[in-house]
Amino acid sequence: MELGLFRYCLGELQTQTLPGAVGFVAQLNVERGVQRRSPQNIRSVRQAFDPEQFNFNQIRPGEVLFRLHREADLPSALQQDDILVVINVSPLEWGHVLLVPEPTRGLPQRLLPGALQAGVEAVLLSSHPGFRVGFNSLGGLASVNHLHLHGYYLAHRLPVEGAPSKPLDPGGRLHLLQDLPAPGFLFYTSGPGPDLEALISRVCRATDYLADHEIAHNLFVTRGAPPGKTSSSSALTGVRVILWARKSSFGIKEGEAFNVALCELAGHLPVKTSQDFSSLTEAAALAVIRDCLLPPAQAGEVQAALVALIAKEEQ
Repeated sequence: MELGLFRYCLGELQTQTLPGAVGFVAQLNVERGVQRRSPQNIRSVRQAFDPEQFNFNQIRPGEVLFRLHREADLPSALQQDDILVVINVSPLEWGHVLLVPEPTRGLPQRLLPGALQAGVEAVLLSSHPGFRVGFNSLGGLASVNHLHLHGYYLAHRLPVEGAPSKPLDPGGRLHLLQDLPAPGFLFYTSGPGPDLEALISRVCRATDYLADHEIAHNLFVTRGAPPGKTSSSSALTGVRVILWARKSSFGIKEGEAFNVALCELAGHLPVKTSQDFSSLTEAAALAVIRDCLLPPAQAGEVQAALVALIAKEEQ
């Protein structure tokens, strides 16, 4: 902050849990709503990287905190570049960073296995249960078309950590989260090893399908309970990866209390104005979120397609 790298001083955010069955965590963050960088001119989920637009090759050296580097002798089926850990100059919460795979490669905002593995492993490595990682696709409110994930701390439980789910395939590799405003596809891993690498491959095949079909999506990685288990804090030993397919939204929607991206779908609502923060109800939040979801028929088609992708693993 003393170096003038942030757009604003975050301070302690006013926080409330909205009354109701969902348990939304709302936070007042006026500065982010006003001072964050304007989104780029994006018109397609598959838009190519444009070096003339803002990208992470243009950030100041002081914005880079460190690199995540995999030791050469550690086993992994995935080839992985170093990952830059960069401050988000318009933070939504404490410790808000961006995980950026080697920026000089000029990768567009399309999820890749190495980037997702770095995000999931960062959650596993953190001793803080409130450290979360997420990804917004183009059309899913990504504001920069240069591959990056978000990471941040939130010291509040979220509905997605222990929400019940139903299995969508006999092997239990894909579940559908239930009792949430935005039903999401749930993938789970108990930790490093073949199980984690299988999850990475599975999730990225799902996001590839969505991108290839011009379907915007958001992804959230958090400590969570195994599918079918209780949501007590002692059960949050593994990692839940939740994927939402949604309507495309290009640009920022004015007039809404919040914009719907990765953290909002997970139940964390950064609200833009004091008036909206004081008047926001669960019903109003549900209406904003549900307006961004796919129509039921299209959602059913996506579910069937992802189940078919999972089934191919057995062939």
